[in-house]
Amino acid sequence: MIKGMEEINIQDITGFRIGQEQNPDAATGCTVIICEEGAVCGVDVRGGSPGTRDTDALNPINNRKYVHAVLLSGGSSFGLDAAGGVMRFLEERGIGRDVGVTKIPNVCAAILFDLKCGDSRIRPDAAMGYAACENAFRGEVFQSGNFGAGTGATVGKTRGRRFAMKGGIGAAAFRYGDLLAGAIVAVNCVGDVLDDGAIIAGSLADDHRSFADSESIILKNYRMGNDFFNGDSDGSAANGMADGNTVLGCIITNAAMDKAGATRLAAQGQNGIARVIRPAHSIFDGDTVFALCTGKVAATMDAAGILCAAAMETAILNAIRNARSLGDYIAQTDLKGKNKYG
Repeated sequence: MIKGMEEINIQDITGFRIGQEQNPDAATGCTVIICEEGAVCGVDVRGGSPGTRDTDALNPINNRKYVHAVLLSGGSSFGLDAAGGVMRFLEERGIGRDVGVTKIPNVCAAILFDLKCGDSRIRPDAAMGYAACENAFRGEVFQSGNFGAGTGATVGKTRGRRFAMKGGIGAAAFRYGDLLAGAIVAVNCVGDVLDDGAIIAGSLADDHRSFADSESIILKNYRMGNDFFNGDSDGSAANGMADGNTVLGCIITNAAMDKAGATRLAAQGQNGIARVIRPAHSIFDGDTVFALCTGKVAATMDAAGILCAAAMETAILNAIRNARSLGDYIAQTDLKGKNKYG
């Protein structure tokens, strides 16, 4: 760690409330990050299969000054319904932009695919989004692993579901002087998660104790075309990797940024993903990172970006270390003696 940089609790960053709600039996959930006063927001989408709500308004050339909440949700496109519950909760409390007849909360959202982990008939809906907001206002302690948007998250799908592992949600934050930045991230990637260059979770080998190496699998099948990975092949290799992915993240910081700066910080957060997930930003991921800035501390984009990337990287590892086995998916903690966290 850089000298002078201190790891802190994500909830030490004031101006934000974080809430989660989940259905463990259905293996799905959502996570909401609320800024009652509004925060300057940017977004960076790098995966090839994104699912988002109201992100066009975050383009720096468009007229959206502040965002009041970001929702990260499971449920694939169905999970975008949960944003309606966030909208209703915030409107009831007078949070949003004043249009005379009411206050309209600005709520952005992104979803990941978790329909094959539990009961695909149950997805995050408006009631679940509302409940996540209630939990945020109760001041619940953030929990990593099988919670919120990480409840049904899985990793390492290059050999299909049978060789995948459990992912989850994590958080991390850093301080340098009075500059604070943190990240909340749901880890649900095609690829493997690495720490210090060693795979700690990902696509399993036939013994279900060691790793197959997702990048090697993809390279070996480079002639097969995307239909092979979409599940249209005979199932002899990576069949089924295309429909169960996406890393979702939200950076929160007290840095003062305009929308262009916030967008740049979201891009720096993607750097954190690329440091520990391989491959990152695949055509079958919808990797999306938001950045919410309260504007309390003057800071250069590069200085804030260093903290943001470090927070995202650490939050991903936090998610994997706290994930627990669910259904047919084993977790990193189940691989005793096979890696430095076992």
